[in-house]
Amino acid sequence: MQGPDWQIGRMFGIPIHVHASWLFVFFFVTWSLATGYLPDMLPGLSQPRYWGMGGMAALLLFASVLLHELGHSLVALRYRIPIGQITLFIFGGVAQMRKEPPHPRAEFLIAIAGPIVSFLLAGVCIGLVALLEWLPAGTSVQGLTALGALLGMVNTQLGLFNLLPGFPLDGGRALRAGLWAWSKDFYRATSQAALVGLLFGISFGLFGAFLLVGALSGTLSSALASSGGWIALLGAFLFSAARGSRKQAVIRASLASVPVRELMVNNVVSLSPDITLEEAVNQYFLPYGYGGFPVVQDGRLLGIVAVRDVQTVNNSLWAFRRVADVMQTSSDEMVVSPDAPVIQALEKMMSFGAERLIVVQDGELLGLLTRASIGNFIEQRHPSGMGRPS
Repeated sequence: MQGPDWQIGRMFGIPIHVHASWLFVFFFVTWSLATGYLPDMLPGLSQPRYWGMGGMAALLLFASVLLHELGHSLVALRYRIPIGQITLFIFGGVAQMRKEPPHPRAEFLIAIAGPIVSFLLAGVCIGLVALLEWLPAGTSVQGLTALGALLGMVNTQLGLFNLLPGFPLDGGRALRAGLWAWSKDFYRATSQAALVGLLFGISFGLFGAFLLVGALSGTLSSALASSGGWIALLGAFLFSAARGSRKQAVIRASLASVPVRELMVNNVVSLSPDITLEEAVNQYFLPYGYGGFPVVQDGRLLGIVAVRDVQTVNNSLWAFRRVADVMQTSSDEMVVSPDAPVIQALEKMMSFGAERLIVVQDGELLGLLTRASIGNFIEQRHPSGMGRPS
């Protein structure tokens, strides 16, 4: 997702971000509630109060979207799928999963968790409205009733819309789970589900354009102009996301068919743990220009040292500190087998935020796999694709 975003907190260890486009929608929703819905439902209140209630309602609406995405995320965490962050943006929210689900059942449960949360929230809101009807009438009760009805309606719509079987909507992910279980081919299932998403995007775009043109020409009510514009914009977003998902599926399928040994760097320069940081910088980092080096002693891999590890030490102390003092000790997270598919290595890099993995077989250092080498492969094999992995 392009454009700036800001972290506003964490929930269950997951960073929560707000995209710049969310601010526009927040003010638009607040304005539409303060000038339309709330005056109709609660006549006679002051404008500042309408605006205050509209802002609170907008925040609660986005809180509903956040809980929807948390539903996906918590089920994903159960399957040990890292969540990079949850981002609220113009069309709702998205949870950034750094690994694909391990099997179709996990994919289905992760996909369906979001709509289930939305329907549960809708049920709570509708139940609150029913309970408030038993209380004596008053401005506060009427305000809570109007807010509860609005949240119940929006959460119901959110759940139903996301059940549409077009990838990357939740219904499309559930469809992918079914196609995956049937064909046993994850990437083919992704491509097929994304094709359905493309069709939904085109349909939404055409319907929105029809409403917009009809409203502007006077054939339809002018009140439909805004709805038509939003539907057309939503269709364009869905089309773009589905198209990107199809491209990504093709690229990932190619990465799944290539073993690590074909993309790894064979002539690996390694460092001794006993040399000083000054020697490492002057004799290795500066001449070679690499971002990191394996640390090896007597043919045994001890770890890896990167530029950022050296930078943790003041340069005035480089002559007195050894590589062994700052290196990252070897672990399963930083090594990969030469026979593993490249897509598995890339997912490991993304999960742990690594720029490179050390290729090891039977304890012997064979090579180095970097994100740059994967990016070069993608650019050569798919020149119009997604570019370098992030």
